[in-house]
Amino acid sequence: MAFQPNTMTFAQGVQRVEAACKASGLDLAKDIVTSKDTAVKKTIGNLTVKNIPGGFSKFQLPVIFDGPTQTYMSFGAPNTVVPLHSHDEGAGLRVIMFGSILFKGQELTSGDWMYIPAGKKYEFEVGPMGVGVFYCYRCCCA
Repeated sequence: MAFQPNTMTFAQGVQRVEAACKASGLDLAKDIVTSKDTAVKKTIGNLTVKNIPGGFSKFQLPVIFDGPTQTYMSFGAPNTVVPLHSHDEGAGLRVIMFGSILFKGQELTSGDWMYIPAGKKYEFEVGPMGVGVFYCYRCCCA
């Protein structure tokens, strides 16, 4: 059988994320969550994608953006402190490409991510080797 990735609609994908988050007690409207959080790991277990080519593993991230997003790449110097702030227009997702950041006592490294709800204040520090981050927000940072 040929690989066919189009087995559910976008709306069904959103419903899948909402159901998985509800089942694990993850509240995306209130909590900043990272790939290291226990509830996230449980939620991702319920979001594993089985319709993929051999040799791959895949899971749907437990995040939802209500509307268009803008994407960015950001590079931080070692030990830079990003002060307490929020993105009030909408939620955001940061994916660590290389290096690390320290957030609430946890080090997020290559492949880790954090989801920030709209208006939620947060701060972090760049690790000792610097950081490269891909992120998307439902707001514009200019």
